[in-house]
Amino acid sequence: MRLIIVILLLVICGILGYILVPCNRWDKVFPKNPDVLTQKVHFKNRYGIELVGDLYMPKYKPSDSMPAIAVSGPFGAVKEQSSGLYAQEMASRGFITLAFDPSFTGESGGNVRYVASPDINTEDFSAAVDYLSNRKDVDAEKIGIIGICGLGGMAINVAAMDTRIKATVASTMYDMTRVSANGYNDVDNNAYARYATKVALNNQRTIDYKNGKYELAGGVVDPLPADAPQFIKDYYAYYKTPRGYHRRSLNSNNGWNKTSSLSFINMPILQYASEIRSPVLLIHGEKAHSRYFSEGAFAKLTGDNKELMIIPGASHVDLYDNMAVIPFDKLEQFFKIYLH
Repeated sequence: MRLIIVILLLVICGILGYILVPCNRWDKVFPKNPDVLTQKVHFKNRYGIELVGDLYMPKYKPSDSMPAIAVSGPFGAVKEQSSGLYAQEMASRGFITLAFDPSFTGESGGNVRYVASPDINTEDFSAAVDYLSNRKDVDAEKIGIIGICGLGGMAINVAAMDTRIKATVASTMYDMTRVSANGYNDVDNNAYARYATKVALNNQRTIDYKNGKYELAGGVVDPLPADAPQFIKDYYAYYKTPRGYHRRSLNSNNGWNKTSSLSFINMPILQYASEIRSPVLLIHGEKAHSRYFSEGAFAKLTGDNKELMIIPGASHVDLYDNMAVIPFDKLEQFFKIYLH
């Protein structure tokens, strides 16, 4: 009888642990690969902000010291969405990978919440490299990064600064500073339009201070207008449906602070992209509204170890989670060549 009671207590404790400790549950928007192990990790960037990531490892490690890849993005997403999918898939192909939430978002720290910074979000990648470099099962000379959408721009930016990064992939990238300052397709690339935007954002700062809180811009528009552009419909299909919705995702819910884009208008990234010596692979969909960001970034890169890969017929969001479209064989080949 006593044995039965003990067993029942253990079962109850296990159930309570599953309910009360989120890391014990699979909370990703993509299926779990049984051949990949997952572990929650914490590390700090040089501003003292604690970042939270999911570490993915092959169940059967090919060696005691392995190449590693840090992954983040899209802008306004969380690690349980696209970056986790990329990380898990690359782990299944023989890498230790780390999908992390940028500062001020998801499970990562930083106050106030839901603010972005071209400097701090670039630094977040270097912090991930700090962490990976100090793991005993990682070869510190074989670390690469993957940035998706807006974090793709940050990935290229950090590759120009952090010489420990041996290979960089930017998938379906946005240059968030370019679009914030110039509008889509650079239609507002003039001083008058930028001034009007800055007036509105600075007035919002006054309102936020008065109210003692930061007003949110809203995530992906919901309900979806019938006349919405196709790329907005694509975002909705990912962030607002069971396909990609996550409760911590800014894009799936109430979005960034309205004033987040002020620093992006004033502090452009990619200024030293031409000085990146390590290999860079840019991947973009042929039909993506954002394709011009990768083409613009690629034009800045120099050397014979840079490549722009255009996926025929693919949209921007296809490269978030469409396993038939994301060129994982190419990513595996790229990293195995350059993280040798």
